[in-house]
Amino acid sequence: MQKREALKKRTSLETDIEIYIHLDGQQQINLDLSIPFFPHLLRSMAFYAEWDLKVKACGDVEVDYHHLVEDLGIVLGEAFRTALGEIKNIQRYSTQFIPMDDALSMVSIDVGGRPFLYYDVPIGTKKVGDFEVDLIEEFLRAFTNNARITLHSKAWWGKNGHHILEALFKALGKALKEAVIFSDQTIPSTKGII
Repeated sequence: MQKREALKKRTSLETDIEIYIHLDGQQQINLDLSIPFFPHLLRSMAFYAEWDLKVKACGDVEVDYHHLVEDLGIVLGEAFRTALGEIKNIQRYSTQFIPMDDALSMVSIDVGGRPFLYYDVPIGTKKVGDFEVDLIEEFLRAFTNNARITLHSKAWWGKNGHHILEALFKALGKALKEAVIFSDQTIPSTKGII
């Protein structure tokens, strides 16, 4: 079986990013980026996806974190899509609910080549620490478009923004893990093609 891994790089006037991903890894996670809180979310996602993930990223964070967070979504999406390869012999779908104390978050995905993001994650604060929570939607949109997946994300309830987002990223990790599990069905589509 071919190793499902990829190394992707992106350099612009705003950011410089390198991401390595191994979909069937052993949770070897190394994140080198200068953003508060967001690495915690990426680590949670990669851990529950059971990926090996290495991220080295820097950018114009003196402006704000927007460029770096969005570009991380682009590069991670490209790396995921490349590592996955042809969409065959996988489960394709997954829905996961994760509670974290007061919060309950849900993710439902289709790794079927059709990019779409539904994001319904109300948070009663604009920031968790120094991190603007609006950037999560930008990251997920960039990730879904470049990974070419459908992602429905919803916070059912919760008061603590940290808990809501951490539960969301854990659910995303578990969903990504389950969706790419190998299946006996060669082409996971009633059309016979993806």
